[in-house]
Amino acid sequence: MSKEFDQLPENAITQSRISRVIPCRELDVGDPIKWLSLGLQDARHAPFLTIFYGIIFAIIPWGISVLVALTGWHLVILPALVCFMMLGPFLAAGLYDVSWEFEKQHSPSLRHSLRAIKRNAVNEWAFGLMLMIIMIFWLRVAALLHAFYPQYLDPSLINLLPFLAVGTCIGAIFTVIVFFLTAFTQPILMERQVDLATAVLTSMNAVWSNKVPMLIWGSIIFAAVAVGFVTGFIGFIILMPIIGYASWHSYIDTIATKRERNFE
Repeated sequence: MSKEFDQLPENAITQSRISRVIPCRELDVGDPIKWLSLGLQDARHAPFLTIFYGIIFAIIPWGISVLVALTGWHLVILPALVCFMMLGPFLAAGLYDVSWEFEKQHSPSLRHSLRAIKRNAVNEWAFGLMLMIIMIFWLRVAALLHAFYPQYLDPSLINLLPFLAVGTCIGAIFTVIVFFLTAFTQPILMERQVDLATAVLTSMNAVWSNKVPMLIWGSIIFAAVAVGFVTGFIGFIILMPIIGYASWHSYIDTIATKRERNFE
């Protein structure tokens, strides 16, 4: 067993005794750009799967926006879209499978990618449940903010701005928390037969131990999501699959293994 697995930097996560933590490697600030480049290569090599999953990622926020518009709850648009971002890691399982198949020098298929969640089904669904609980909690906070909005005011930008500002700040806090919890959790559960607590604590430790590279990576993800919103969700068709593929490569680079992987 390597020293990398014998020693972990001491912090509140690794000393929590809740579960074991898989060691992580030290990243360079340029690694996120490398992951993005590898994700782009995977997208070019699997155009059908890229478009298929991209359309799903575009339809979901578009559908949320339509439903919110029909209800007239304009203040719920932002938290509803944040919910989409929270569920993103869970929905990206199929994209991780595509990149994994390429690493094993296999030809990825839609059927194989759709079955990716079955490899560690109990903990995968527990992960989805965890995201759902966070989403519901955020929606309750958003509903509370909505309750404070004076009903006699017109829903103009000037009137909505204070509530949107507060909602954005709270949403940012939730997003950072979710990033810590989910940055590497999904691929860990896919590749390794570990429990959810181990995967989550490993993800938190990896992000905490590589603050600057992960800040850059988180900013890239945020920029991709922002472009998707600005383009009326059309940008998601290409950007989200690339981010999904790149996230798998970030996992391969970050989370240590006891021995070198043999994909043959």
